[in-house]
Amino acid sequence: MTGSSLYIGRFAPSPSGPLHFGSLVAALASFLDARANHGKWLLRMEDIDEPRCITGADQLILKTLEAHGLTWDGEVIYQSQQHARYQAVVDKLVAQGMAYYCTCTRKKIKETGGIYQGTCRHSQHSSEGAAIRLKLDMPVNQFHDRILGDITVTDEHALEDTVLKRRDGLFSYNLVVVLDDIFQGVTDIVRGSDLLTTTATHLSLYALLNEVPPRYAHIPVASVAEGRKLSKQNHATALDNAHAVENLHRALAFLGLPVPNDLLNESVNGVLQWAIEHWNCDKLPRQREIIVAATESTYHTTF
Repeated sequence: MTGSSLYIGRFAPSPSGPLHFGSLVAALASFLDARANHGKWLLRMEDIDEPRCITGADQLILKTLEAHGLTWDGEVIYQSQQHARYQAVVDKLVAQGMAYYCTCTRKKIKETGGIYQGTCRHSQHSSEGAAIRLKLDMPVNQFHDRILGDITVTDEHALEDTVLKRRDGLFSYNLVVVLDDIFQGVTDIVRGSDLLTTTATHLSLYALLNEVPPRYAHIPVASVAEGRKLSKQNHATALDNAHAVENLHRALAFLGLPVPNDLLNESVNGVLQWAIEHWNCDKLPRQREIIVAATESTYHTTF
């Protein structure tokens, strides 16, 4: 447990499509860790990148979570309804000289090696047609992960002056995820290892905001091939809610917690109750990814 007397976890899907097996693994791990620690489990729709969101996908996600017994606490927060709160923080950072306007294009950054070099830090650009970047003079590149242990991030993208607001006016994921976790009082985050290096960026922002960061636990991502995780972009098969119990069995096996034979005919709630009682974050697979062979209706985990 954290120093706080109350554990607050969260699951934050993007409504850009239905949940798939990889999504279920992440949601389930987060849910079980919260419930095993007698904590709250919040749900947030990360719909900040509105052009990528699909109408109705949020409702599909909610129905899928409910079908799998993953009930959340409190109201669902939508990032698309939080713009005023985000803008207030960005304005404050700019006013304090902790953020600045940047006119560099992706093409220009690519021409200079692909890593942003702080080109516009002292250019005093106006806001017109510019992104807003955070000054990361002392980026955080080390942290302790509950599953993977001590982590040192060397990815230069995670340590460069990160974008807070894009040139097209959209707030960045890195900004809003941190602000929302602070706003909701999140103490513990369980998520996929594909976000491991991004955690360094988030911790850097926590430090600049003088906020206490949550604890992190990064679980393996489900991949169809090395470096190719199951994702909506890769057209991963949507979960079939009619087979929720079987889906939970596969997800638990993936997490190293196979359901015993005498519980194979249990209900969704029965399986989840057993999983909560036997959950132990220290015993989760210490891998960045696990390859799964996918067909239309099932996933067979291979280690």
